[in-house]
Amino acid sequence: MRPEIGLDIDKLQMLLSFKAQGARLLEASLDDHRGLVAAVKQVDVVVSAMSGVHFRSHNLHLQLKLLEAIKEAGNVKRFLPSEFGMDPARMGHALEPGRITFDEKMEIRRAIEEGNIPHTYISANCFAAYFVPNLCQMRTLLPPKEKVHVYGDGNVKAIFVDEDDIAAYTIKCVDDPLALNKTIYLRPQENILSQNELIAKWEKLSGKVLKKIPIPSDEFLASMKDLANQVGIGHYYHIFYEGCLTNFDIRDDGEEEASLLYPEVQYTRMDEYMQCYL
Repeated sequence: MRPEIGLDIDKLQMLLSFKAQGARLLEASLDDHRGLVAAVKQVDVVVSAMSGVHFRSHNLHLQLKLLEAIKEAGNVKRFLPSEFGMDPARMGHALEPGRITFDEKMEIRRAIEEGNIPHTYISANCFAAYFVPNLCQMRTLLPPKEKVHVYGDGNVKAIFVDEDDIAAYTIKCVDDPLALNKTIYLRPQENILSQNELIAKWEKLSGKVLKKIPIPSDEFLASMKDLANQVGIGHYYHIFYEGCLTNFDIRDDGEEEASLLYPEVQYTRMDEYMQCYL
């Protein structure tokens, strides 16, 4: 935990809940190299869960500071950097300004590999809470009541994963030799869905038929003039028009699929996930 938690009561309560379940909390700061090294020396595995906003700001150096501490400590058996989205190695073509997200993640990967740090990269695809209840609508987290915007023909496949399942697969990876120095893709078979399939699941659950409003790709890209949301628009374009999550096969060398590696994980299907929004 960071000493600069301040008055963030939600984060404090979360940390206390970890402690109640038996976790030992270590205090360290990314701005205190010596303290960070001391904390890292007490663990075997480091999982970075740094917020995504740090990849779109001058704070990229924070995760590089963590890497420096890991290298100096010299005892870490596995490092999982904060990725958990699209695989940045496959996003070299991404639109600006959203491309910076992937370029900075690749910078971190290069530092990991140049430092010979044992690692696993997790490509978790779409966090369900951000994409599923809202049926992939931007600027809201709640289900649409009357109409839903459909990207293109709505048939491009994406992958949606419950956040708890992301955590479960991640923990499975941390000491698994089969995941060492590899990219692990989270592709639960029944959660590979098009937007139309997601909408149909919600309509069946809710008993309401929504009006579908298609957005052609050129019209969607034109909305990038909204400067406040250019990054999100670019990422949505790659997911729902290009199909960047599903338009490639997982290679045998250096890549694995989590639900095949760990079939014992009983992952949440998206119609189950939607139940609490009824």
